[in-house]
Amino acid sequence: METPDTAADTPAEPTGVAAQDWATASAEPHYRAAVVDLLGALAYGELAAFERLAEDAKLAPTLGDKAELAKMASAEFHHFEQLRDRLSAIGADPTEAMEPFVAALDGFHRQTAPSDWLEGLVKAYVGDSIASDFYREVAARLDGDTRGLVLGVLDDTGHASFAVEKVRAAIDADPRVGGRLALWARRLMGEALSQSQRVVADRDALSTMLVGGVADGFDLAEVGRMFSRITEAHTKRMAALGLAA
Repeated sequence: METPDTAADTPAEPTGVAAQDWATASAEPHYRAAVVDLLGALAYGELAAFERLAEDAKLAPTLGDKAELAKMASAEFHHFEQLRDRLSAIGADPTEAMEPFVAALDGFHRQTAPSDWLEGLVKAYVGDSIASDFYREVAARLDGDTRGLVLGVLDDTGHASFAVEKVRAAIDADPRVGGRLALWARRLMGEALSQSQRVVADRDALSTMLVGGVADGFDLAEVGRMFSRITEAHTKRMAALGLAA
């Protein structure tokens, strides 16, 4: 017999668009446009993550650390290739799909350029995780085929455990580092949430999906709850790093 806790943890059966495959769901033009936007944003995010990790590898203090970041960068590029290929497969031009998101994402990375190795690790762990949480929330409202792809490319490339290990070791060695990195992570949180909200607001198809036009049962109140869940997850990650949220 299920206890109340386990029953509550059982995922609800998908309904509406979430219960359909791509062939069925894409017959709705607005839904198709929203998916092209979503995959375009994700694809450019993965490409930018590849470039950033390759740059961060130059700041690595050891050859082992450099190799680890290079491996993660390679995984991000593979995710980009999957998204690019999917866009082509559904008849969308990958470059055109990514273009609307270049300015916002590049602006975010310019405003949050790390000054050292540890700030780079925190940015990849905190900033990328906030974006991943946002896309996972959206994925719950996607058709099964698209949802599987999105969740697959959001898989952790190993950066989470690597960042936690390195940051906690640095704080143990010099507790003063913790205060500086906590301030940095709070700044990243604000910038990442603002950037996510700007991306949605600028794209009609995506905003319609989030407030219930295309995605079943997703209203404005739920959007607020979504961002609350993202904030709660951020607080837990900060604790894992040994930093105050």
